[in-house]
Amino acid sequence: MISTLASPLALPCGAVLPNRLAKAAMSEGMADPGNHATQRLETLYRRWARSGAGLLFSGNIQVDRWHLERPANVVLDDESGMAALARMAAAGKVGGAQFWAQLSHTGRQVIAAINPEPLAPSAVEIDVMRGAGYAFARPRAMTEAEIGHAIDQFAEAAVRAKAAGFDGVILHGAHGYLISQFLSPHTNRRQDRWGGSLANRARFLLAVVAAVRKAVGPAFPIGLKLNASDFQKGAFTHADSVEVVRMLNDTGLDLLELSGGSLEQPKVVGVAVKDEGADGKAASTARREAYFLAFAGATRAAARMPVMVTGGFRTRLVMAEALAAGELDVVGLGRPMIAAPETPARLLAGEIEAAPAPEARLELLHMLGWFNMQLERLGDGLDPDLTLDGAEAAARFAPLEAAMTRALMERRGLLAAGAAE
Repeated sequence: MISTLASPLALPCGAVLPNRLAKAAMSEGMADPGNHATQRLETLYRRWARSGAGLLFSGNIQVDRWHLERPANVVLDDESGMAALARMAAAGKVGGAQFWAQLSHTGRQVIAAINPEPLAPSAVEIDVMRGAGYAFARPRAMTEAEIGHAIDQFAEAAVRAKAAGFDGVILHGAHGYLISQFLSPHTNRRQDRWGGSLANRARFLLAVVAAVRKAVGPAFPIGLKLNASDFQKGAFTHADSVEVVRMLNDTGLDLLELSGGSLEQPKVVGVAVKDEGADGKAASTARREAYFLAFAGATRAAARMPVMVTGGFRTRLVMAEALAAGELDVVGLGRPMIAAPETPARLLAGEIEAAPAPEARLELLHMLGWFNMQLERLGDGLDPDLTLDGAEAAARFAPLEAAMTRALMERRGLLAAGAAE
C-alpha cells in the first residue's frame, strides 16, 4: 500500500514526480500591496517543501492585477517582482518536490472594491449565499480583443513563472474562475464562436493551453485544474467534463486535476447550497470520503494524461485503493497540509493511517477564517494552533482581509496620483 503512494510518476513531457501525493493549491493571501511575493510566502513554502509531498502547487498567481481572488494575491502580469518570485520558487523546492505555479484569472469572481466592472464571457452576476461576506459587481461581457488579450496573459505569465524557477504551471480552469466561466452554459451565454455548443465553450480553454505550450516549450510541465462538475443546475456537467478531457488529449497537457463547484456552489469543501442538478445524485451515492472520486473513473478512462483528484481524501487506505484501482494517478491534499504540514511524509512512512480533518468541528462560515489564520501562523514560522476556536478565527480574519484590501487600494491611489502629476 505504501509503495503505491510512494511510487514515482513520469509525466508526458518527461518530468518525474517523486511520489503520488500533492499539496493542492490553496490561497495564501501573503503578497505585499504591490502583489509581489514576500518573505512570509518563502517561509510557508519552505515548510511545505519538506512535507514529503512530491508535488506542490502555489495558490492563485493572477495573470491580471485587476482580477484578483483576494487583495494579497501574487500577480504575474509584468516583470516587477520577479526576484521575489524566484526566491519563493526556490523555497518551495528545497525538499526535492516539484513546485508548480497555479495561474488564474478570476473573471467575474472579484470583489467590487477591487474591480467594479470585471470581465467575463457574459454579463451574468454571481449569486452567493448570504452571510458569506462577498460583494460582487455585475461583469461586462468580453470583446473579441479582450478574449485574445486574456489568452496572451496566461502565456506570458507562464513564461515568467518558468523564468522565476518554477518546475511547471497549472492553469486554473475550475471553481468558477474565467476558464470555468467560459465552459459553463450558466455563465457563458455568448452567441459567437466562444459560446453555445460545448466545442465553442471549450475554445477559450483550448486556446489558453495551446498558447501556454507554445510559450514554454515541450519539456515544461503544464497542468489543468478542471471541474468534474459544477454541481449546479444548468451549468457545466460531468458529461461535459469528460468530453472536454477528450478534447484535451492531444494538447500536450501533462496533468489533469479534478475538482468541483464554485463560489455559488462550494463543493470544494464538500458543501452544496443550491440544486446540484443531475450530478448531485451520483455524488450522493458515493463514499463519504473523497467527494469527487465518484467521477474520477470515467475521467481517467477518457484521459491520456495522468489524473489527480483533490477534495476530501483523508485515509491512507482510500488513497491507496483509488490508485491501485486506476481511478487516478495523484492524490491531492489541501486542508490537511495546513493543519499538519508533514502529513504526506507521515502517510508515506506508515506513521499515521489518516490525515487530520479539523473541518469536521467547524461551521461552514468559520472554515475560511480558521484555515487562513493557520496559514498566517505558518507564514510566521509557527506551528498551527489546532485549539483555535472557529468563531474567533473568523472574527480575526475579517479585519485582516479588510486591511489588505485597504492597503491595495491605497497603493493603487498613490500610483494613479503619481501618474497624473
